[in-house]
Formats: sequence, C-alpha cells, structure tokens
Amino acid sequence: MPTDTSPLLAYALRGLRRCWQPGLGRWSHKFHLDGRSEPNESVPPSDLYYSMNCLLGFARVPRRAEALPDWAGLFDRIALAMLGEQVRNRVWGMTLWAGAELDRAIPGPVWDRVRGILDAPAQIAAWTAQDAGLLLSGLSRQLSRDPGLRPAARGLRDLVLARFKGPRTLFFDAAHGPRREFASFATQVYSALALYHFGEAEHDDEALAAANDCLATLIRLQGPRGEWPWFYLARADRVIDFYEVYSVHQHGMAPAILHHAIAHGVPDARAAMQRGFDWLFGANEMGVSMLRPDLSLIYRSQARAGWRGRRAARAAMAPLAAVTGLGGGLAGGQALRLTPEMRSYEFGWVLWSWGGRPDWPGITHRPEFATERLSDAA
Repeated sequence: MPTDTSPLLAYALRGLRRCWQPGLGRWSHKFHLDGRSEPNESVPPSDLYYSMNCLLGFARVPRRAEALPDWAGLFDRIALAMLGEQVRNRVWGMTLWAGAELDRAIPGPVWDRVRGILDAPAQIAAWTAQDAGLLLSGLSRQLSRDPGLRPAARGLRDLVLARFKGPRTLFFDAAHGPRREFASFATQVYSALALYHFGEAEHDDEALAAANDCLATLIRLQGPRGEWPWFYLARADRVIDFYEVYSVHQHGMAPAILHHAIAHGVPDARAAMQRGFDWLFGANEMGVSMLRPDLSLIYRSQARAGWRGRRAARAAMAPLAAVTGLGGGLAGGQALRLTPEMRSYEFGWVLWSWGGRPDWPGITHRPEFATERLSDAA
C-alpha cells in the first residue's frame, strides 16, 4: 500500500482486499457482514461492473501501481469479460470513463460494442437516466483522446436534458413508464455528474446550470442529520421516502458531485458535504457508527425495519405518497435497522471522491480511519 495515502484511502484499500475474489480475479458483488464463513457473494455481471467502478477509483490513488500492480491487465480483462455477460447498459459508460481516467486504451471489441450503441440513438432513449448519464460521462471524459466523439456526446447531452430533466430541477429515472414520475438519489448523481463532465469539457453553460440547479435542490432536501434521501417525486422536487439511507451516498457518490458544485459556487455545498460525511460516525438517527473497523468495511445502509423496508412495498406506496403529499419523513432510530453487507463499488467511489485531495483533512484524516487493526496480509 502506498505510504502517502490518507487514512481514508488506506481504509478503503484494506477493505477492497476483503472484497477481492482471487479465484475469479475481480471484486465481489457483495460482502456479507453477518459472520458467514464465505462472506463474498459473486454475481458475475455485477462483479464486473463493480470492479470497473473500483478501477475508476484507482485512477486517483497515489502511486497506483503499488496499490494495484496489475491494474492495466485487470482493466482489459474486466472490460472484455463484460462482452460475455448480460450486463446493464451503464457498464459501457463506466468503462469509457475509467479508461479515460486511467489513460488506458479501450479494448477494440469493447469499442465496437459502444460504437454500435452510439449508432442506435433510439435505443439509448429507452435507457434509464442512470445508464444514459454514465454513457455521457464516459464520452465526455474521452473527448480529449478522441474529439470525433463530440457529435455523439452532444446528442446524448441533448437527450438527457430533453427526456430526463423534470419540469423543475430534478431528473426522472426513466423517460416513460411508471418510473417517469419518480427518481432515486443515484439518478440525480449520474445525471448531474454527466452534465458537469460535459459542461466542463465543452464549456456548456446550459449543462452546467442544469447540474447546479439539481445540486441546489438536493442540498435543500438533505436531511437534518446530513441524510441524502433515496426516493423523490421528480416533477415536484420533493422527497417521497428517505429510506434506505445508503452509506455510499454519504461518503462517495454525493461527494463526487459536491466537489463540482463547490467549484461552481453552489451555495452551501461545502457544508452539505461535511454534514453528509458526519452521518457515518453516529450523527444519524440510529446514533451508531456505520464503520466496521475490524474489517475496514462500512455497513451498507440504514433501512426501515419490517415490511416497509422492502423495495416492493416502497414502490406500491410511492403513487399514494405522490398524490397525498404524505411520506417523506424520517422514521426515528428505533424503526430502523442496519443492512449487514457492503458492496465493493462503494469503495470505488471513496477512492474517486477522496483520492489525491489534501484539501479536506477533516474527512480524509479522521481518526476513525487511522486503524492498524489489519495487516497487509489480512
């Protein structure tokens, strides 16, 4: 492990070693924190996507080759393995983005698949906002390597603004269907991040303004303890349900967009970053730390206990909440439970958001991360 990494990055790198599957040569879909004998669970399409997300994070690890000596070969193998699995559409955008940040050429067969997608814009219009947003991020980050991608990136930017942006500031999950009215926090992250990437690459004021407006609303809707809500009524810029509150949003994904928001002068973005991160350490409804320092891992979320914690129940309740205006409140610590798992991509976001950042010592050097509990062989 590089000796000049921050305690936060060192914690994440140790945790990723826990999630590594040596027999498969990739990070796992899920690490169970319930004490089972084999904690890593493999779901091949998810393993591959999460591994590419982790590789994106390694682009910001100081002296990357010390932390991951075979990073270049691993990138190629993961990218090519995606061609043989039923992966989500978003993997192609993540691969383009990671390749650009790692300064690694995209394998030819993968480029062939991506160019086939770009030649069928009607197909992309049927994707989710998360899928389209990640593809736009990937294309935008590739523009410096291949300016010929500019028309495709511009067309995708137009699609995101025309098909996924709501009437106010938030983005819809889908351009049509039952999820047209609703949106997750992840949708806001991938949509705003894509517009920041394109806007900064192409000096596009409209794209940047849409991203800034989205961030201003997210900050306004942030919970009193720094919680980032999970589910929104996009057309009304309103929270439908806070739960689950995911640790990855607090420590990695929200920071990824807040760094851009701070750079572009969005009010209260810096304070929102700190509030969100403090939530991990007990400033939350349950009053507990989300860290598992014995494993260098982090509990995935705080969820509603019982039936209301299930996705199907939430989906059934969403239309009623949208019509009545009920819901959207916090549950109280006694009504919540910890989710005893972690997914490897969560540390990919930590590495991406906090690698090479000396300007946030109150986050990157928190004493909770400065553990010597695990040896390098652990």
